Amino acid sequence: MSNEVLGLVLIGCMLFAIFIGFPISFTLIFLGFVFGYLGFGKVVFYLMTFQFSSVMLEQTLAAVPLFIFMGILMEQAGLMERLFGAVQMMLSRVRGALYIAVLFVSTIFAAATGIVGASVTILGIMAAKTMNRSGYDVRLASGTITAGGTLGILIPPSIMLVVMGPVLEVPVTDLFAAAIVPGIMLALLYTAYALVRCWINPSLGPALAVEDRAESMAHVVREFVLGLVPPAALVSSALGSILFGFATPTEGAGCGAAGAFLLALAYRRLTFKKVFEALVKTLEISALILVLVAASNFFGAVFSRLGTPTMLTELLLDLELNRMVILFIIMALIFLLGWPLEWVPIVLIIVPILLPLIDQLGFNLTWFGILVAVNLQTAWLSPPVALSAYFLKGVVPEWDLKDIYLGMMQFMVIQLIGLLLIIIFPQIALWLPSVMYGD
Repeated sequence: MSNEVLGLVLIGCMLFAIFIGFPISFTLIFLGFVFGYLGFGKVVFYLMTFQFSSVMLEQTLAAVPLFIFMGILMEQAGLMERLFGAVQMMLSRVRGALYIAVLFVSTIFAAATGIVGASVTILGIMAAKTMNRSGYDVRLASGTITAGGTLGILIPPSIMLVVMGPVLEVPVTDLFAAAIVPGIMLALLYTAYALVRCWINPSLGPALAVEDRAESMAHVVREFVLGLVPPAALVSSALGSILFGFATPTEGAGCGAAGAFLLALAYRRLTFKKVFEALVKTLEISALILVLVAASNFFGAVFSRLGTPTMLTELLLDLELNRMVILFIIMALIFLLGWPLEWVPIVLIIVPILLPLIDQLGFNLTWFGILVAVNLQTAWLSPPVALSAYFLKGVVPEWDLKDIYLGMMQFMVIQLIGLLLIIIFPQIALWLPSVMYGD
């Protein structure tokens, strides 16, 4: 058996092991060892040492635990609830006010937390009770909550983009700048869809009940300012320092984490127990991601050395398909893999396999990275696996899972439209990086 065919067997074994539930990191290391030894002997041991060492020395990845810690502290500070309440009261007489409030708050806090599960859970806890009391449509409500929660994947400082930067060998700052306009575009598309539905059928989002309206506008303005200004200032300073070159992603993440700590302290929401829980949760999430980064880096190196990526690239190029047709095939593959798999194995295993082909086709890697990010965001809303549905069902048990699925699928279609727009008009993603950093 040739090494190239051995690589195909390796991928088959990897997908089979992951689908039946084996731990991904250990599966990748074990298969990398076995197939590497079969393909090129003892060199595999040196290859593993080199790949693990290179991951541990990658300074950009140090930003991952810092951004996670920042997001968890911002979540504990309770600013999201405060901002949601203010926007809700401010728009209390507007049809679909809670849809607007959910999407506005989720966009702001996507930049602060970047953790989809946390965002969907908090949005569900905050909004569902008021939505039920006001007679809002369950499907449209669940769609706005789950779609808004997934914005954290895309809007910087996104953990996924930090991890994707070294994989694509693209500066994280370029990916951050490229993600801003698509993220805002998707948020506006969600909002427009919800408001148009309410305009066509007012019963989907009636004006709020009298008891949910503000007693005084001064109170609303105060809550809005206290809920919006601190997190916006913190995220803007951390992200701005990175985008404008005043700090590296790791330095900006460190400043953001320190700022989030001081903010939670200032709002008197910080206790020793909460700090300990935040540190433990940060350790758990960071260890999961970074060990998988190292394991997938080794696995990818073995797969590349077997020569399979080159063979697949030549095979697809020999078909003489239009390069946009090949791109759509790649996007369809990532979309389908996003059903059973989370973003981590796709970014760290599947994307490196596709990179030689993307290079040969001459696509911009920053643009391709944003396409992958939007595509994986879509996968969070696509049944049957769609984790966002289970996060929401867990905090709003009275909503039927079928209604949550049907609500999510409406917004999944909007995300696919957004993905198509970015493919047709690449400047949606590339305009801001070109303005900030040149071509």
